[in-house]
Amino acid sequence: MSRVGRLPVPLPQGVRCELAGAVLKVTGPKGSLEMAVAPEISVEITDAEVLVTRPTDKPNHRSLHGLTRALINNLVTGVSQGYQKTLLLEGTGYRLAMQGKSLSLTVGHSHPVVFDPPEGVSFAVEGTQTLRVTGIDKQLVGHVAARVRRIRPVEPYKGKGLRYEGEKVICKESKKGA
Repeated sequence: MSRVGRLPVPLPQGVRCELAGAVLKVTGPKGSLEMAVAPEISVEITDAEVLVTRPTDKPNHRSLHGLTRALINNLVTGVSQGYQKTLLLEGTGYRLAMQGKSLSLTVGHSHPVVFDPPEGVSFAVEGTQTLRVTGIDKQLVGHVAARVRRIRPVEPYKGKGLRYEGEKVICKESKKGA
């Protein structure tokens, strides 16, 4: 059996799961999320945990088994704790600022770049160099953080630009004059 798929998903206090047809709805203190469950995979919900099982050992069923369990775990974690990505901005004259709910980035372009967050994601700027992207949907938080980072990715010679917290950037050597 799948090592990930056979683990039960524990439900923290205040989190409820409901299965209506092929749609699993998870509700918690931070909000609610839904996902479609593959018809071959069966989901059993008890008071304290969610158990995912598969019908056979075919490769397709095996891959769906672990994937479904991991996605359900992400939903439960999102509605109970939430997700967060931290971006750090490095570079002389580079700044982050909030304009209402929108993010304004001054990162070397001829104009400030304004980025509006989608519904379900919020930004928090600490100082002028640190950005926290938070939300309950793990995939959406990661996608928005990647889109913000794409505005000014880290360049390889001086290391200027937006990077994830803990990301190591290997800088190249510049040309040597003779």
